Parts: sequence; structure tokens; C-alpha cells
Amino acid sequence: MMINEQLRRAILDDRALGAGNVLHRLTRYGRSLEGQVLWLDGTWRDPAGNHPEVLTLGELHETVATYAGFYRRNGVRAKDAVAIVTTSITDFALNLMALTSIGAIASLVNANMPLETRREYIRRQRVVGIMTREPWHKELQSHLRDDVPPLFVALQAEITPEDRAHRPENYPFRHAPNDPILISHSSGTTGIPKSAFHTHTTLFHGALSRLSDGLDCSTRSRLLALPGHHVSAMSNTLLGLLLGAPVIHFTDPSGKGVLDGIEKFRPTIVFGFTHTFMEMAGEDLTDRDLSCVEGFYASGDAAHVVHIRRLLEKGQHPVTGRDLKPKLAPGAIFLDIFGSTEMGYVLFDYVHRPGAPSMGRCIGRPMRFAEAAALSEDGEVLPPGAVGRLGVRSQSLTPGFWNDNVRWHQQWLGGYFLTGDLVYRDAGNNFYHLDRTSDAIRTSEGFVYSAYTEELLLSEYEEIRDCTIVGLAAEEVRFGWEDEGVAETYVLLELADGVTAPEDPTSWVNAALTRHGLPAVAGAVLVPEDTIPVGITGKVLKRILREQARTLVAGR
Repeated sequence: MMINEQLRRAILDDRALGAGNVLHRLTRYGRSLEGQVLWLDGTWRDPAGNHPEVLTLGELHETVATYAGFYRRNGVRAKDAVAIVTTSITDFALNLMALTSIGAIASLVNANMPLETRREYIRRQRVVGIMTREPWHKELQSHLRDDVPPLFVALQAEITPEDRAHRPENYPFRHAPNDPILISHSSGTTGIPKSAFHTHTTLFHGALSRLSDGLDCSTRSRLLALPGHHVSAMSNTLLGLLLGAPVIHFTDPSGKGVLDGIEKFRPTIVFGFTHTFMEMAGEDLTDRDLSCVEGFYASGDAAHVVHIRRLLEKGQHPVTGRDLKPKLAPGAIFLDIFGSTEMGYVLFDYVHRPGAPSMGRCIGRPMRFAEAAALSEDGEVLPPGAVGRLGVRSQSLTPGFWNDNVRWHQQWLGGYFLTGDLVYRDAGNNFYHLDRTSDAIRTSEGFVYSAYTEELLLSEYEEIRDCTIVGLAAEEVRFGWEDEGVAETYVLLELADGVTAPEDPTSWVNAALTRHGLPAVAGAVLVPEDTIPVGITGKVLKRILREQARTLVAGR
């Protein structure tokens, strides 16, 4: 189902609407306070001490007002930043809506960030307060000894219904287009995460642009298994509320956890990061009832086709028959939506359909509200077929990195924002993702693009559950996209359950690479499941993996 044209026009004509006030505009569109809007997985505790399964719009308003009153009572004012440290998508969303209701800024911090990294990241934020839950409260109190300490380090359980009375007189706050509302961090796979902030306008620019084109208007139920600190989790929560689509918050991003969530909540659309869908594809799906699902929406990095195909066998999707009537066809679609924290909204999407041919690591064309290019090292736009840095332009882009202008300006080239990815495009302006710039490996035979090579091996050998390419060289040698040194490449292989291991894994891998004209690896090592280290969003931590790989390679 889609929103009706009257509602679509009302939303687009509302010039005050933005990401900072979605909740407070809904009743203007005729939404009932009695209607249920947000379904929960039991991990959130309300100010009265209960763990509700669902919130009505009225209950959501009351909760946000209560949180807002707590912040006001504790000295938070407009334009102040408050760190929200948790892993719960519901915690992040409710605190975001509460802080924006008083004109403040929510800095969303994944509590699973390594301790020292998290401590330094928050210190750089210069926040006026920290909100968290157990078990992180005691450790976070160390910030009270910072050079510029926060006013409070509070437990969410301290918020009570009585706090609602402390809302400011001008509640809710009236935002200007460029008012900052949210700070979200990158994955931090290369060091201290970047702190991209978004405004009342940037966080919702992409969504409203798509809505004006008659796209992304579905009112079907959506299960969000996204990392709660990420802009995709917040923008999809707000968009779901705006459209009147049932929003289901799901904190457990594991493949098994999300499969359980699908069977419990019966969503039509499932959002997650690629790592979640990879784990789902690796589970035994034989007896899983995924018939309710019409679409899997993977945000973040491009997904591997082999994992996508396994999920396309489940669920169903709507089509128009030869009789011009809608019907359901077997198999869900898989929407690969390529974006990042800095982009504010996904800038590419590519639809994988059951039975349709694969286009490899295609991420699609740029959306209408964005521009993209493959760039040379001096910022020139490269022709089709040439590999270069992915640069993007869009009004949805972050206006900067909070308290970090140097890194912000370093991430621009030729008037384009650099995403940190290597791509090429074809004559139809379809873009293909090859690797992260930090993960490409310069070898004596040329560059090895790890993500591209992993994709090929997964498609060649169904015996491989997952694999990771890593480069090794002497400690002082730098061999990435920007460097002059060279390395040898190795592949770490996780085999599927019950598979007989090849006698010579290296020859087995190189046979596939040679068939496709790619550089051979120096060695292949079989590793048990869960050996490969991943970060807080499921991305492989290549810099940590290189150290582990030295030991694994030496012992093969």
C-alpha cells in the first residue's frame, strides 16, 4: 500500500517539516493520537518502569515530552549536544526526538565502541550531558573529570513521568533549516570515528525528494534491524512515522535474531546492514516462515550477490500481471541501498529480483537528488570503465564533522565529497563498487580489490560461507591505494558446514582467480567461523585482521 495523494501533497507543502519536528507535525496531517505507530522488542523501559510492546502516537508524544522535560530540568538548552550511549534503536530514537523538541542535538554513540576510542570520541564532542543505561553508566562517569566536563551523566531509568512538567514554554522548538539536530559516527574501522552532523534539512532532504517523485511512499510495516546510532536507523524511523507505516524496532542485528523477529512481527520490509543479511543467508532457512517479506533493504556497503540470491528464494513481491492486475510473485526483492553516515540518505540503490541476471557489484545509478563521479587523484571526472575514487554531491550531505574541520576539508576533491570507496561506471552511468580505498592492496601484479575478489570467490565456490582478502608486507611498508609499497595477498576462508576442505586451499582459490584473469594470492588459510574480526556495524576490521593474519599464515 502507498500513502494517498492528499497526504503526499500535504507533506510536501509543509515548509516547516524537517527531521527535527516530524513527530510534532503528524497531527496536522489528520493522524489520530490513538493509532499504534511503534512496535518494540522488549528492550526499552518506559519512564513508568514498564516494557510496552507497542506505542500509540499519543503515548509516543507523552514519552518524548517526558524525556524533553528531564533534559530541560538538567540544564540542556537549544544547540547543546548530549551524548546518547546505548545499543538500543529505541533509546536513540526517543532521545533524538526529545532533544530536537527543545532545539538540542543528539550525539548518537554506539556503546559497543572500544572503550578508549569511545572515551576520546565523546571528549571531542564537548557535550553538555551523557544519557545511557547499564552497564555503561559507571565507566561514563569518568567524563565528569574531562577538561570541559558534562553537566550530568544520567541513567535513562532516572527519567520519571513527573519530568514532563519541566518542558520549556516554547515547546516544541521551531527549527530553522540549518539547525543541527543529530551527530552520528562512522564505523571507525580506520581509527577515531568521524562525527558527521545533520540538520533539520539534510537528514530529510533525500526522503522528501523521493516522496516528491512518488517514490519511497510505502505504508507497509518495516522492521528496522539497523545499528541504532546510524542515520539510516533514525531517518527510516522518522520516515515510517511520517508515512503512517508500522515501524518495528529490533535491537538484535544477528542473522538468527532477525529471522526470529520476522517470524514474530511479520513485517513486509526488513532493513539491516549487509552483515545481518550475510548471517541470515548462512542460516538454515528450510523451516523459516518468511512469506510475509516482500523486500530486504540492505544499507551501508554493497552486499555480496551470493548472499542476496539465498534470500531471494524466500518471501514474495508484488508485480503487475498480463491482465494488468496486481498479484504476488514468488521471492522477495533485495534492495542494495548504498550510503554512509555522511550522506544523510542513500544515494544509490539497485534492485535484485528473483530470476533476474546479476550485475555483480553494481550499486545502481545516483538518485535524482544527487550527483556522483569516479575521480582521478587530481579530481578529474574519469570516463566509463576507469577505476577511481567515488565522489558525491547532494544537499543531503552532512555540512561537516563536529569539532573536526580539518578532516572535513580533507575529504573533498574536485568539488566532490569522497566517500572512501573505489568504483567505476559503465556507459549507462551504472556504478560498480570495487573496494574501500583503505582496503585496496597494491601488489607486484597490480591492484587487488578485496571486496571485488571476495565477491568472485563466493560466486565461484558454493563451499565458501565467507572469505576475506588481506594484504601482508613488512611493517614499514604501506601498500594501499595512496601508497607506493607492494604486498602479498592472502585469503581467509570460512567453509560452509559439512563441506570437505580442499587438499590445497591456495591452488583451489588461485584456479578461480586465474580463470578470470585476476592476480593470484600468495596463500589461502582455512579459519573457523567468527575468526574474522568485525566492528560495531559488522564491517571487517582489516587493520586488526592484518595482525591476526600474520599468525594464521605462519601456522598454515
